[in-house]
Amino acid sequence: MEKMLINGPTKLNGSVRVSRAKNAYLPILAGVLLCEGPVTLKNVPELRDINTMKKLLGNLGVKITGDNSSMTFDSSKIDHVEATYDLVKTMRASICVLGPLLTRFHEAKVSLPGGCAIGSRPIDIHLSNLELLGAEIILEGGYVHAKTKGLKGTSLVLEFPSVGATENILMAAVLAKGNTKIENCALEPEVTDLANFLNAMGAKISGIGTKTLLIEGVEKLTGGEYEAIGDRIEAATYIIAGLMTESEIEVTGFIPEHLEFVINKLKMAGAKFEISENGVKTFPSKLEGIDVDTAPYPGFPTDVQAQFIALATYINGSSVITENIFENRFMHVPELTRMGADITLKGNAAIVKGGKELIGAPVMCTDLRASAALVLAALVAQGETEVQRVYHLDRGYEKLAAKFKELGANIKRMD
Repeated sequence: MEKMLINGPTKLNGSVRVSRAKNAYLPILAGVLLCEGPVTLKNVPELRDINTMKKLLGNLGVKITGDNSSMTFDSSKIDHVEATYDLVKTMRASICVLGPLLTRFHEAKVSLPGGCAIGSRPIDIHLSNLELLGAEIILEGGYVHAKTKGLKGTSLVLEFPSVGATENILMAAVLAKGNTKIENCALEPEVTDLANFLNAMGAKISGIGTKTLLIEGVEKLTGGEYEAIGDRIEAATYIIAGLMTESEIEVTGFIPEHLEFVINKLKMAGAKFEISENGVKTFPSKLEGIDVDTAPYPGFPTDVQAQFIALATYINGSSVITENIFENRFMHVPELTRMGADITLKGNAAIVKGGKELIGAPVMCTDLRASAALVLAALVAQGETEVQRVYHLDRGYEKLAAKFKELGANIKRMD
């Protein structure tokens, strides 16, 4: 069984550099399907989700060479347009190949997606807007089968600023005939990074970083070289680890502005930071409970909610964490209570009474970010914590155990 053994409580010290963002590279990898020339991506993280996407691309006929430091993708000889269930079922981001396949090859057959069990996350926004661009879509046998005689630019308004829908529709629009306007777009930095990547490959997108994207369709994308942004969610996890362990650590390799809301919330709780151009340094701080509501960017990210609950169990006072994005994202709570945390669930809110001593116990990972929360709790718990099913962590954290060990944690990975 894949697991981690963590002995606490511990103090951390030193510097940790976060990897390139998984949530940026997954849609960028889908975007290579749009390019007729080779695309070289730098410092691609070694993650389970990334490997799944690479397998999916390989099955479609993409030739992949090089290693993670410099990986080249050649999509000039795509030989079929079906993304099969055996790969798509494990990762929701696989749906992002729908737009690129449809717009470049005029047909796509993509299995309905899977991923972490944190909510239903329907894809109707993707499909309804692709139809408005000129796609004919049939749902049959668990697959989305889309065809077109050629997508045509139009004006679109997303009913919700969905990250995945924004990315899928944006990629479909870059090769559509004419101009496309997409309003109420997601503002997440990973969406901005995708748009910057597409422009680097020859797309014509303006309004990047705003709620309205304007796309002038082009005949083709060529190729080129690109490196994604640093992973803000990984950075937040290490920052919270530094605060929970009352340690002085430096977290580098990302843009602190991408975590502005999180950093400001932590400052309101009493956290002391030193912020540089590409990182954050934490200092021992006396924290008090604070309330948090998850929201689309630039609000508090749902992907940091579980880690924040772990922090709230440790600091003094009460905190209320309200989850507004996904309806089933508190599966870490029963595991934290096994360690002695005082958490009450009420609807979509978790009420945490902090300051309780956590005790090491066997706990089980249920999804990616929940797993990170259990590791954080284990760092401050008395005694040994056995974190089971850590393969969930491998979806989004590159070498997490090794990075924490370098910071001084007593942590051992057992596969």
